[in-house]
Amino acid sequence: MKATGIVRRIDDLGRVVIPKEIRRTMRIREGFPLEIFTGNNGEVIFKKYSPVNELSEGATQAAEVIYKLSGVPTVIFDRDHVVAVAGAAKKEYGERRISPALEELLETRKNYLYGRDNQNEIMPIEGIQKHALAISPIISEGDVTGAVAIVANDDKTQVKEEQLMLAQAAAMFLGKQISE
Repeated sequence: MKATGIVRRIDDLGRVVIPKEIRRTMRIREGFPLEIFTGNNGEVIFKKYSPVNELSEGATQAAEVIYKLSGVPTVIFDRDHVVAVAGAAKKEYGERRISPALEELLETRKNYLYGRDNQNEIMPIEGIQKHALAISPIISEGDVTGAVAIVANDDKTQVKEEQLMLAQAAAMFLGKQISE
């Protein structure tokens, strides 16, 4: 745990304000769910809640199935980072943050297919220079909770409409699992 040097008081309704600088760096927006933990030393810890992360085993299985069907690496994200990957080095992709471009796409709640409608190339993972072939948001109970992306192996990887359909199917399945 890292000290920030910021001290806040609890108001008469029991609320505490998380400073804007911390919300910005941790990508916490209004309405985002936070889990609350307590420690043995009187600690109160807020952690961003990720329903996709709760399904990490199911997300890994979904990624593996899509990879087997498409032959192209598949990555499943929550709203912040990589949750599951198949067809690529887990050490390279694991726990990396989503890119601002993917975050922006998720805000629109739209699917993405590389090259369709003159859409710009999206690099979905910070620090990895591989573009997405297809992306579908995971929507559960009206909220975007993550995304399924099929990522190019190299510049020669062919884009197919079926890749988007696979991403959509996995996103719908995961969204349904989160709702239940």
